[in-house]
Amino acid sequence: MDNPKIFIFAEPDGAAECNAKLKSYSCDLTVGSADWHSPQGNNEEEMIGLASDAQALLGTSIRSSPITRKIMEASPELRVVAKCTVGTDDVDVEAATELGILVCHAPTESNCYGVAEGTVAFILASVKKLSQRDAQVKDGKWRDPNLMGSYLGRRSTDNYPGMTLGIIGLGRIGARVAQLFAPWRMRIIACDPYISDERFIRNGVEKVDLDTLLRESDAITAHVPAIPSTVGMFNCEAFRKMKPDALFINAARGKVHHEADLVEALKSGEIAGAALDVFEDEPLTLDSPLFALPNVILTPHKAGQSEPSMKRMSLVTEDVVRVLKGEDARWAVNRPASPR
Repeated sequence: MDNPKIFIFAEPDGAAECNAKLKSYSCDLTVGSADWHSPQGNNEEEMIGLASDAQALLGTSIRSSPITRKIMEASPELRVVAKCTVGTDDVDVEAATELGILVCHAPTESNCYGVAEGTVAFILASVKKLSQRDAQVKDGKWRDPNLMGSYLGRRSTDNYPGMTLGIIGLGRIGARVAQLFAPWRMRIIACDPYISDERFIRNGVEKVDLDTLLRESDAITAHVPAIPSTVGMFNCEAFRKMKPDALFINAARGKVHHEADLVEALKSGEIAGAALDVFEDEPLTLDSPLFALPNVILTPHKAGQSEPSMKRMSLVTEDVVRVLKGEDARWAVNRPASPR
């Protein structure tokens, strides 16, 4: 490995530490433009130019500028594409595999539990109407009777049933959300056709189909990847099946919900509220109708981020170095038959 070129297409938070680590191995770093984060952009041609002759591509997510086959084909020496995130849905992994290029991501546990904690915060803030109450007090008002919160857990004294939490996807994050809410004595139901019944039982979660979950949940939180079966799964039809006082939470992938349908459901009162950390296109454009809605909480795709998690994510740079040395990657998501 003699001064390999690494194209950093989108610097992650804490980039200085990642870059310093790579420079210690005499890597030649080329850094992309921060403007590439602009929504609805098309930076493929510029990225192709910078990727030329690179042995590695590295970076966080830029939704408008995915790592395409053309970008990877720009360098015959490219050996690895490394994401400083857990998701790789913005990399053409199938093309990379065909080209003999490894695709790696940060260790899965880097931020999964942080996302679960962020989801719990979303649900509590929504149910207790914290942002609305905060705005009321700062506006000089006091104890608005319309801002009544909900009690989450069951009560034996008066047989109050408590809320029903619906979880779409019972993987690491979904299961952790269930664990965190277990002491609250809520009814927790989940839908996940890929998870064993044993995992449902172990986490105290009732297994249901999607229609039952939509119909019976007071709060629904999505924890699924953006794959063909989940893209747009929360559309006008799904929102119509939900309770009118239900909440929708998405800290997974923006493509899981259809944003225009969600806006309409919130405006019409089809559902009571939403909390979103992810969006169809990121960052949100300033003319997004979501900004005008009082019943939605918006955060900038940072539900799982913390200083410890970002340090953990930077470990993907170690995989880059391993691959460039001819060693095996620890966090690869594909295994090309003939790796470069």
